[in-house]
Amino acid sequence: MVKSMTGFGQSEVTIDTYNINVEIKSVNHRFCEFNIRMPKRYQYLEEKVKKTVSSIVNRGRIEVFISVEGGTNDKHLSVDWQLLSLYIKELQNAKEKFQISSPIEISDILKLEDVFIISESEKGFEVEKPLLEQVMLASEQLVSMRSHEGEQLKEDVLEHLSHIEELTDRVKESVPLVVESYRKRMEVRLKDFIVSQIDEQRILAEAAIFADKADINEEIKRIHSHLSQFRHSLQSTTPVGRKLDFLVQELNREVNTIGSKGNDAKIANLVVDMKACLEKIKEQVQNIE
Repeated sequence: MVKSMTGFGQSEVTIDTYNINVEIKSVNHRFCEFNIRMPKRYQYLEEKVKKTVSSIVNRGRIEVFISVEGGTNDKHLSVDWQLLSLYIKELQNAKEKFQISSPIEISDILKLEDVFIISESEKGFEVEKPLLEQVMLASEQLVSMRSHEGEQLKEDVLEHLSHIEELTDRVKESVPLVVESYRKRMEVRLKDFIVSQIDEQRILAEAAIFADKADINEEIKRIHSHLSQFRHSLQSTTPVGRKLDFLVQELNREVNTIGSKGNDAKIANLVVDMKACLEKIKEQVQNIE
């Protein structure tokens, strides 16, 4: 199933006095890149959040927003006595050096950085399991949306592929007419320069050389082969975005070759239409996982 790289998923749960909310959104990207925002005290779960999402999402720029609110926490105060001793020692040295008579106040000590450390812990609540469950639910919703949009991309791409196939067949039909037109132009030119009877063999030889130079049968065969691979890839259950991007490049290469060999206004116009279709396909493929 073709999946888009654009999507959104959200899940929320309330357990006791805690509310856990997870939102995930994704956009197209060459690889799988994460940007996770969550409360600082739960950042130790970041790798598990990534692993949970990447278990069902293979490509794209993934932004994860997690909030945990409510609950009652135990607060703990700890003192770095060694650091406090160093502070006081240096304060005493400063007083003696600069002849400061005022005493060291408790308010001065409270302002010292990293001496007093306040930490919090939840009372009887393990956040990891329910949080990761909500991450998975939001991820599944994200994938569902990506799958739905992927089907729309697929239908649009298939329509353009059919149009390219039609244009390719029209190019193939035009080639014999181009050669015949060249033969007639050669005959007219020779009449302008040669008064005597025209050498028919020379005209045929020149036309044969032109036909060989303008032969695009190999390019047409490769285009049909690439179109077949494209359609087959669109039925795959695994990510195919990069393969499709490669096939678009190969199709573009063959179309450019036809344009350079065609040497005919009608074929040139058909090539322009084919390149316009390929450009539209390329835009769609950029958003396929």
